[in-house]
Amino acid sequence: MEDQYRDDVMPLHVARHLLATGHEVDIVEPGRGVVRIDELLARGHDAWVLKTVSGGPGLSLFDAAAAAGIPTVNDARAVHTVRDKTVAAAIARRHGLPFPPTRFVAAADLLHRFDGGPLVVKPVAGDSGRGVHIVRSARDLREARGALHREGFLLVQPYVPNPGVDVKVYSVAGDLHATVRTSPLHPDRPVETREIPLPDDLAALVTRIGEVYDLDLFGIDAVEGPDGWTIVDVNDFPSFRGVPDAVPRVAAAVLRLADARHGRLGTRAVTARR
Repeated sequence: MEDQYRDDVMPLHVARHLLATGHEVDIVEPGRGVVRIDELLARGHDAWVLKTVSGGPGLSLFDAAAAAGIPTVNDARAVHTVRDKTVAAAIARRHGLPFPPTRFVAAADLLHRFDGGPLVVKPVAGDSGRGVHIVRSARDLREARGALHREGFLLVQPYVPNPGVDVKVYSVAGDLHATVRTSPLHPDRPVETREIPLPDDLAALVTRIGEVYDLDLFGIDAVEGPDGWTIVDVNDFPSFRGVPDAVPRVAAAVLRLADARHGRLGTRAVTARR
């Protein structure tokens, strides 16, 4: 449970909902103290749930739980496939998902090798739209190089012309909800985050993404371009912002998934990790 999520609905309110319905919940904050791994593993949890930033300390503990045979929500291996955007891009292209052609850059200084555009440059380990830049000119490229020089590995993709807003689709164990939100590339076109009708073709695509990445609780960012939908990001355990009754829906999904993976669900503990 990392500091930046302490006031967020996900997953703290989910943990409180589970507590209120008779389940035990341990909330672990690895950034605030020493975590005794033996004691934690001995608690006999039905499942661990991860909510952390890319590269956060919770991911290491989550992997430790999976290695010790404790069920995880989402599957720990699946989480890694989307946390590393290079891996996520490779999987998408391998399976024919509408994901932009992607080039890998080991350091921002190498961005000078690109010309033309427009391009989108983003950190491999980025999250929440952090560090995403649109490059249309040599000046934009210089600014991106300066802003991203400490971000590590980068991805470069062609910019897909679109209306300037992102469509975010959340999957709560197969229960799909679409929302519209302001694009990090177009902050000058603000839009109120709200639920919208989910197009059938996008719903089918999101279902396919869940199958390809083996994810249960996830979100995707999509833009509608000249050739249809393009997927620009896949996230494990997102905010579910705009989903009606998100807390009880996600809590119920956690219990169902824990039951399926553990084989039995009593009132043993469910660990919520942020």
